[in-house]
Amino acid sequence: MKKNVIIMAATAALVLSSCASKKELQNCRDENKSLTSNLQSTKEDLAGKNARITSLEEQQRGLQQALAAAEAKYAKLQESLDKSLSNASQNNISIEKLVDQINESNQYIRHLVEVKSKSDSLNMVLTNNLTRSLSKEEMKEVDVQVLKGVVYISLADNMLYKSGSYEINDRAAETLSKIAKIITDYKDYDVLIEGNTDNVPITKTNIRNNWDLSCLRASSVVQALQTKYGVDPKRLTAGGRGEYNPLQSNDTEVGKQRNRRTQIIITPKLDEFMDLIGEAPETK
Repeated sequence: MKKNVIIMAATAALVLSSCASKKELQNCRDENKSLTSNLQSTKEDLAGKNARITSLEEQQRGLQQALAAAEAKYAKLQESLDKSLSNASQNNISIEKLVDQINESNQYIRHLVEVKSKSDSLNMVLTNNLTRSLSKEEMKEVDVQVLKGVVYISLADNMLYKSGSYEINDRAAETLSKIAKIITDYKDYDVLIEGNTDNVPITKTNIRNNWDLSCLRASSVVQALQTKYGVDPKRLTAGGRGEYNPLQSNDTEVGKQRNRRTQIIITPKLDEFMDLIGEAPETK
């Protein structure tokens, strides 16, 4: 009898030990899952910040190029003036007229710089207003950048559309409504909706290829902005680039996922800038 009691006690100890080990193993698995999730979130935040740094660097390069061009033009005019001054007695160039040309050119350059600065400021305000209105979860699927004076809003296809379709997903409604409000508030901007795909051929019977799919997806967003959110259709343009504007290589699933996107591109009205170019003073 005593021997049986000892055996039962040993068996119970083994069972309790096994349960404790399973519990510890599960705790380790849970902790590993949590750490993996935190690591992914940190990587995504870092990627977003790197993208914004790249955007700001691109803007800085654009301004530096514009300034260099303006300085080169000024130097050329100054050289003409210096030459005219040194040879005033030997030619018929009107020094007064040349000075007026230089002053007019300088005024035009200052005006261009002011317009560019105003446009950049409006773009930054627009971008800040949009990013503040989006939740942390939405920002994981929406990328906002300013490149060369243009605001790019890139939306992941799995957030916008039903799988393999151009029909807009119900969960995209809130995000599109926030973007539509920003577009409506900034009435002096035109809006291009651009669809992009990966290089995997489409197999739908009613869609011929990725050109069709990208254009249909862009058209769906345009019509949603117009009919559901009241954006003036005269400001909207829908276009598709198929698989021919990739962000990354299509050799990996991550690359394909990045390439499947729809971009909302917000630009200043080009006719206003063309008018400014037409007003440029002539130099001889």
